[in-house]
Amino acid sequence: MHVPLIGRLSIREYTALIAGFSLLAVETILRFIIFFLPKPVINWFYDRSRFLFHRFAAPRKPTSKEQSTSHAIRMARDFGELCALWEYEYEEHVVLTKDGYLLGLHRLPAKRRQGRGTGTSTGKPVVYLHHGLLMNSEVWVCLTEAERSLPFVLAEQGFDVWLGNNRGNKYSKKSIHHDPNSTQFWNYSIDDFAWHDIPDSIQYILDITRVPSLSYIGFSQGTAQALAALSIHPPLNEKVNVFIALAPAMNPAGLSQPIVDGLMKTSPTLMYLLFGRKAILSSAPSWQAILYPPIFTWVIDASLTTLFNWRSRNIAPEQKLAAYAHLYSFASVKSVVHWFQIMREAAFQMYDDDVSAFVSPHAPGAYRAYRPARFPTKNISTPVVLLYGDADSLVDIDVMLKELPAHTIAKRLRGYEHLDILWGQNVDEDVIPEVLNALGKYADVPEEQEDADVGTGKISMDR
Repeated sequence: MHVPLIGRLSIREYTALIAGFSLLAVETILRFIIFFLPKPVINWFYDRSRFLFHRFAAPRKPTSKEQSTSHAIRMARDFGELCALWEYEYEEHVVLTKDGYLLGLHRLPAKRRQGRGTGTSTGKPVVYLHHGLLMNSEVWVCLTEAERSLPFVLAEQGFDVWLGNNRGNKYSKKSIHHDPNSTQFWNYSIDDFAWHDIPDSIQYILDITRVPSLSYIGFSQGTAQALAALSIHPPLNEKVNVFIALAPAMNPAGLSQPIVDGLMKTSPTLMYLLFGRKAILSSAPSWQAILYPPIFTWVIDASLTTLFNWRSRNIAPEQKLAAYAHLYSFASVKSVVHWFQIMREAAFQMYDDDVSAFVSPHAPGAYRAYRPARFPTKNISTPVVLLYGDADSLVDIDVMLKELPAHTIAKRLRGYEHLDILWGQNVDEDVIPEVLNALGKYADVPEEQEDADVGTGKISMDR
């Protein structure tokens, strides 16, 4: 059955569309109100939500070391304060992309308590880490134990560690051509990450460190960006000695919520109607400001369960409180639309500029005059190592391996979901050793490894 005026929408999709617009209207009104609220009023809402949580959800518990660490991480305002909690010095760098965006890079040039770097070459092998969708570099260093934080472990192992940021996020909200309040600033997709952000960041790092190649470690969309970049820039393969993909994202099947999944696949550009053409979910920081952290954590957990069927049981409660405060960063609506186009076509392709709505490419008789170019990922010559969770709804490893070069190595992590690979309780036993093994095989691993064991990833990092 179809609605006459929107003939290609089913009743279920039409209902979801109306519900989506209604929720968006309510969210817009609340965001407008929150924006003009004075700080005392925001604090009042925060205190009331805290009272209600402890009154009805959970009794107060004595403060433990884990809780105090979690609180300190949650309250840290930026990457530098997160590093300071574990006594790491860091550097800030800025990359100007060829199309005019200014990207923030963070660097851990030395081991703990060994002082600040010089901004130049350290003589160490270089590792570059890149975050996922709606994230920034803070997600790598917001763990409640330093030995579970991959960048800190790599620094202790003697690597020169760099962490990237996508255009538009907390550390890269600047362009020499466009104002961040303009739609032109947010007119970018995964294509732009692949053409500019990744290769330009890598080249900057190589220029500073004066090494011929680096090792790339990506998480989620950070893996897709690297796959796309390596596939369309053949010379880039010579500059990356190994690509390690954590929770790799390439052509996910879709969302676990059938109504939302069906509607977005039918018309990915419906996202533009719901969220506009700038940043997506830009009100998230406002909600975080007025909600008591356990309530905010519950909202995030509920959303992840609804959309992706992730239960996050491998992430400790105190880790969630700490990490979820650093989970969200700005991203363009267009980059999310791009993902729904990839899901819709079941192909890892470039952004489709044909915005014809409500047409399923798999419908009987459907015809398209052209097909968007696909990223030629089979042409990648860089060694590729995939670390994926077998409980991750966004990873279909069999489909992925068919589109990757024959030399790709895939390692299964039993019981792991998507975010578990970042913040799971046992990443120091299950994930980090695999990363170190891959680096040991393909990269120039430092000979000096004081107080470290490459085989286990365990290091001594008492505060």
